[in-house]
Amino acid sequence: MMQILAGLVLALAVTGVARADEAAFLQSLEGKWAGKGAVRVRTNSPAMTVSCAFDSSTTRSSLTLEGNCTGLIVISRALGVNLKSTGGKYIGSYTGAGTGVARLAGSRRGNAIYLGIRWAKNVNGDRSAQITLQKVGDNGMMLTTTDVDPQSGNSVVTSEINLLRN
Repeated sequence: MMQILAGLVLALAVTGVARADEAAFLQSLEGKWAGKGAVRVRTNSPAMTVSCAFDSSTTRSSLTLEGNCTGLIVISRALGVNLKSTGGKYIGSYTGAGTGVARLAGSRRGNAIYLGIRWAKNVNGDRSAQITLQKVGDNGMMLTTTDVDPQSGNSVVTSEINLLRN
């Protein structure tokens, strides 16, 4: 369940204008967010419906997303993403996975941040996955995590959380 966030970033912020655009994009993600989605603990497990709530704070060059997701009424997990943008690249960490703190790295293209995840321990046969944080309209955000199924080699969506700003 905790492969939820997975992330989030590409900025071609080489010029001052691009950096200003990046700061404006990050600022547009600030606020309180809530929504629902589906999460798979492993690529071969059934999806579980979750409800999530996050608080997002930003600066000109960083994003912090903290909150929790609850599924099956009794399972709740605190989650957090901390990202810093430097020269158009994003690096950071994800907390909340059962494997420990994961590293994030990527960039933003358009309204989405694309991040590679490096888990602290093997998940689905390796330590890598991808997460996308996509801004949807003025008040929506979608978090999508994908991983490769070790049996089939196919890419599987392991979480998709659709959030609205409160």
